[in-house]
Amino acid sequence: MPVLSVLDLAPVAEGSSAGDALRNSVDLSRTVERLGFHRHWVAEHHNMPGIASAAPAVLIAHLADATSTIRVGAGGVMLPNHASLAVAEQFGMLEAMHPGRIDLGIGRAPGTDPLTARALRRTDLAFTEDEFPAQLVELLGYFSGRFPEGHPYRHVMAVTALGYSPALWLLGSSDYSAHVAGVLGLPFSFAHHFASGGTDAAVAAYRASFRPSEDLAEPYVMLGVNVVCAATDEHARWLAGSGQLAFVRLRSGRPGRLPSPEEAAAHDYSALELEIARSWTSSHVVGGPARVREQLLALAERTSADELMITTMVHRHAERLRSYELVAEVMELAAA
Repeated sequence: MPVLSVLDLAPVAEGSSAGDALRNSVDLSRTVERLGFHRHWVAEHHNMPGIASAAPAVLIAHLADATSTIRVGAGGVMLPNHASLAVAEQFGMLEAMHPGRIDLGIGRAPGTDPLTARALRRTDLAFTEDEFPAQLVELLGYFSGRFPEGHPYRHVMAVTALGYSPALWLLGSSDYSAHVAGVLGLPFSFAHHFASGGTDAAVAAYRASFRPSEDLAEPYVMLGVNVVCAATDEHARWLAGSGQLAFVRLRSGRPGRLPSPEEAAAHDYSALELEIARSWTSSHVVGGPARVREQLLALAERTSADELMITTMVHRHAERLRSYELVAEVMELAAA
């Protein structure tokens, strides 16, 4: 049985506010801790009206304060948007205040559109793959106090990071980050929930390139999975319509708040929109408890994933909580 965790995008539903979404995230963290989920991650996104988790470190501080045992962290922090020193200081501080409970998942995508990425980085220069390994080495150096000989920042100390390292992960939606995670001996989280076509290749690349490290003796794979669970298959599909329509609008250049299932059911999809929706939902696990259990176990068996991180995008907060409750029950999680 795979370990089960939660990826929370802090969805802003139509008719609600970002403040409501953030308070719902805190409530969700308490609920999934009680249900027995292993960790609760939040993701960094910018300039998306339907997602409120733009500042993971700030939100994680609230989640950690609201809970006591569940691991909390970022899935992830998009490193190109930040100075490595600032990330190290923020997450070192979180680890110092909540020892043994903080995860830092690192991604190399900007998590937004090019214009917003430029606003974040304060430069017109595009981020390149060549920059990411150097930025990652710098980040690791602030936590360990060890830099390569001649590194320009070897005399810079991240006071709140040194000796307070969170659990480090690499995130990816291709085999590039999979290879880097393997070489560094870090656990790897793959974005199966939106890049399922590359799942098998990335997992294989990670395992093939893995080198044991001080923190990890064997490869450890986590997959993000979109899940909507309800009492019946029909009701689950109806609830899932909100996330489907939101994604279609995002891909059509019209991002907005998470629509209601009623609005999604009434939407007249064009042929292009139907194709976008089919592509987006092909890897989703949607249905009643028995169907969800069957598909989650099949995915874990096919990929030999150690952990599945479930993300649920439905309009009503109560329905989102209920989905996680049903998953916990059918997957036989041990309640806290």
